[in-house]
Parts: sequence; structure tokens; C-alpha cells
Amino acid sequence: MLSPANLFRLLNEMIFVLLGALMGWVAVSGRLFFDRRSGSWIAVSAAMILWGLRALYRPGQWWAKWQNLTRGLSLVLVGAILLAIARVPFGWVAPLLGTAAALLILRGILSTILILAAR
Repeated sequence: MLSPANLFRLLNEMIFVLLGALMGWVAVSGRLFFDRRSGSWIAVSAAMILWGLRALYRPGQWWAKWQNLTRGLSLVLVGAILLAIARVPFGWVAPLLGTAAALLILRGILSTILILAAR
């Protein structure tokens, strides 16, 4: 049986998988109805990078090193991709959004495996 903390972590990772699936669906459908050059887009991108850096450098348990590395690195990479989306030509937006979606889905699956292996 999972502890409440591990169950919460699993639920959190499933939310990231669903977010990645939503981003992938938007990338595949081509319905890009958002302003990628707005200040809020830049703020969310920067916040994801900072959140990922915080996860990388936060002191944690030695057994959770790979979980923290997976979480932090994926958020830094997704934040950097979202920040790049603000500056690239429009034809590159859907492939970059699909790449960010794949990273989030991979993060959710890998973190789930790491959580279940550590119990």
C-alpha cells in the first residue's frame, strides 16, 4: 500500500501526463489560438524554468535524487521550449509544442516508475 505522500506524488505526475496530452492534442490539431508573445506567456515560461531550477537545487533525501532530477530537468526543458516558442517562426510552434508535450508525458511516466520502485 502506498503512503499518502507517495499517493499524492503519483496523482501529481498523472496531472503532468494529462497536461502533456492536452498540449500534444493542441499541437497535432493545429488550433494554436494563444498569443505566444504576450507577457503572461513569458512569465509562465520563466516560472517553469525557476520552478525546475528550484527542484534541482533543493536539498532532499538521497533516495529521491533521481526523482528530483527528473522533475527539475523536465520543467527547465519545457520552460525553455515555451520561452523559445515566443521567438520562433509560426511554422515551428506546433512541433515545439509537441516536443514539450512529449517531455511532460515522459516525465510523468518516468517519475511514476521511480515512485513505485522506491516504495
